[in-house]
Amino acid sequence: MGVVTSETSRTPGAPGPAGAPAPSGAAGGTEASGPSGAARGPKQDRSRATRRRLLEAAVACLAERGWQGSTVTVVAERAGVSRGAAQHHFPTREDLFTAAVEYVAEERSHALRELPGQDRPAVVAALVDLYTGPLFRAALHLWVAASDEEQLRPRVTELEARVGRETHRIAVELLGADESLPGVRETVQGLLDMARGLGLANLLTDDRPRRDRVVAQWSRLVEDALRAPAP
Repeated sequence: MGVVTSETSRTPGAPGPAGAPAPSGAAGGTEASGPSGAARGPKQDRSRATRRRLLEAAVACLAERGWQGSTVTVVAERAGVSRGAAQHHFPTREDLFTAAVEYVAEERSHALRELPGQDRPAVVAALVDLYTGPLFRAALHLWVAASDEEQLRPRVTELEARVGRETHRIAVELLGADESLPGVRETVQGLLDMARGLGLANLLTDDRPRRDRVVAQWSRLVEDALRAPAP
């Protein structure tokens, strides 16, 4: 996952991740006309801003403290809101952290889409960054917790599958890969698997010089593998 830091913010008023609870007071994305609608506008903006702060704080806490050290109270304090306000937006701990990882994954996907297409070395480097930043660290803690907590497992499994499919789709698009050709799909998936492995290694040590050499070599391999065959 992971690309952009975990503190990336949405434009105020932008919707949260798909499937997450809507901010209190939202009415189909429109505001009522008249004085009552005008009064609700600032309240809705504050609610969205609070929700965004909670999501960003949750990812940062998860990356830094792990699952055991990341409680709703800790996240609320980091976000500068009350525990009651946090639970108003996210009734359970599982709601908060799965929504947080999804939120930042969407932010990173958006950043990937902004890359210039066909610049394959830049795309390869950005995909590796996806797995070496705070988002991947946070997601990994969530995966480990899900392996032990039955209530969390199905939600994280579904989320990871969805994020994985989207990352693969974006990689194919940015690399200009034609998956109808033999071996191309496996090349793209191998690139993502390699990036994930570098992300795991990065959890213990920041071995950037070695990683840069690996990324440069993979850029060459991807370029060769995806080069259009001669007519």
